[in-house]
Parts: sequence; C-alpha cells; structure tokens
Amino acid sequence: MSDVAAETTDPTATPPTPVQRLAAEGLGAAVLVFFGLGGGLNGLAFGVTLFALLMAFGRISGGHFNPAVSVGAAMAGRLSWKDAGLYSAVQVAGGIAGGIAVLLVALTNGGGYDFGEPLGSPSFGDQGRIDLVGALLLELVVATIFVFLVLAITDRRSENALLAPLAIGLAFAGVGYVLLGATGSVVNPAVALSTVFFSGGDAILQAWLFVLVPVVGAAAAGLLHPVIFGRDAEPVPGSGLNLSSGSSSTAQGGYAGQWNQQAYGQQGYAQPGQQSYSQEQPIIQDGWQWDPQAQQWIPAQQQAPAPPASPQQQTGQGWAQPSGETDGRTQVRPPE
Repeated sequence: MSDVAAETTDPTATPPTPVQRLAAEGLGAAVLVFFGLGGGLNGLAFGVTLFALLMAFGRISGGHFNPAVSVGAAMAGRLSWKDAGLYSAVQVAGGIAGGIAVLLVALTNGGGYDFGEPLGSPSFGDQGRIDLVGALLLELVVATIFVFLVLAITDRRSENALLAPLAIGLAFAGVGYVLLGATGSVVNPAVALSTVFFSGGDAILQAWLFVLVPVVGAAAAGLLHPVIFGRDAEPVPGSGLNLSSGSSSTAQGGYAGQWNQQAYGQQGYAQPGQQSYSQEQPIIQDGWQWDPQAQQWIPAQQQAPAPPASPQQQTGQGWAQPSGETDGRTQVRPPE
C-alpha cells in the first residue's frame, strides 16, 4: 500500500492516456461481471470486487465501471458528456465480455446448463420475484441513493478521501443485498446487459428497465448533490445541463479519480501537509503543462527568464535605480 501511495503522489508521473482510461473501464466492467455473477449473485462478491477494482484502476480512469455512475458524474459537472458516452460504451462492451466468460464456464462445468436459460440476468413480473411497478420504484430509489453516495464520498471537500474505495465497495455490497433477491440487479446497466442475450427472449424484453431506470436515478442524483451540498469545483466543460461540446476531461470524473484529486489537491499531487503546486509552480512534464482551470494538459508555456536581481534586491536593502535616477520611491540604504 505504501508503494502504491508513493507512486500516485509523484507529481512527475505520466498521466494516463484516453486509451488507457477506456481500457481500464472496459476491463474493470468485465472483471466485475465475472466475479459478481460467478460469486452466485452475492452482494458481498460484488462489493469486494468493486473495492479491489477501485484500488487497481481508480487512479487510471476514475473507476466507474458503471454507465449509471458515469451519467451521474456528468450531470454533476465532474465529467464531460462526451467522456460519459465513451465510458458507457466500453463498460457495456466489457460487461458483455465478462458475460461471455461466465457463459463459457457454465457450458463447460458439467452442470447441465442449456444455452438460453436465465444466466444471472435481472427480471421482474412473471419471470422474477417482484412486479413491474415494484421493480421500477426499487431500481429508481436504490440507483439514486447509490450514485448520490458515490458523489458525496468522492467530494473534494471530504477529509476521508482515501477511504473512498472501501466506502463505495461497502455501499455497492449493500445495493446487492437489497436488489439481488428482488430483481437480480445491481443498478449497473453494464452488468444487466452482460448475460441478457444468452438468457432467452424474456430477459431481453425486460432489459430496458434495468438499463433505463438506473440511468434516470443516477441523473437525478447528479442534479441533487450540487443543489443540496454545493459544488466542490467548477463544472467540467460540456457537462451538466450544458450539452455543448467542451474539452474532454476525465480528470474529475470518478470514484478514485475524485479520491486522488481530493487527496492530492486540484493544483497537483501533493499530499496533505506537503508542499502543493500552485499556479506560480505549474506542473510541467514532457513539454506539457497541467491547466487546473480547464482540467486538462496543454502545451507548456514558454516563460521568459526573470531579470537578475540587483545587489540591493538580493539582500533586501533597497530599490535598484539605473544611472542614479530615481522614480520618487523611498530608498532604504544600509547603515554605514
């Protein structure tokens, strides 16, 4: 743990590329599906897996692994809608890849599974344990609460930012314990779609609820959190209710991405109690400079060297004047 913390606090560390961030989200969603469904639809399995994923990939992508969380972050102003769309796409693709892995295990373990039988897909009505209205309300309420908690836990003003992965993992385990016995869902569209196409026609027809409703609940949470508690930073361009295209910025958009920035400061990666990098000390690496206002890397600005200080300025003894001229300022001379 100490080695990992030391690496994440290095201000010279190379920031992840967009491809690396998307790869982390897709791989994380696949692992979440495989271990969550492979654990027998158990809330603890989902929670522990999410905690491990946040610790592993949170510093790279922010650690969403859930389209609902990406939508909530975008609505709250922490992630651009462009990035939220890209995140959601790779999360669903990763979830389906994890679902295929679960299917292959089911087909080869000798358990008598027939292709087309329900394979961990959520359901309601005649196919589930709760009717349509009950499933809709339950999914909406739980999704709103969960994403609201995620936004609150990853708030930059939190004094317990480094505990965010554990807190979110426990919250996700709670979601599993509430929903898995009722609908088989975990308010994650990527998980809901992971095996639905292998689980028969009824599962496909019911999938809309487990994709649409969590997203609606997440959007509601993204609106409510800034209204109730205020914003922890200026909104990312192209986020919130501003649907105009803005510069891509995933730096603010996630679980541990938020957690890292909270712990290390908006201007750099200094730990609390250590020197932080301010606008007078820009973060420059490999010809790129971090712009804290736009929350993105820009070409490094060439700064003119400061003129050499006069002997008086170096010793703090007075004002330097050219050729004996004065400009009306009081000059302080050293005692003779």
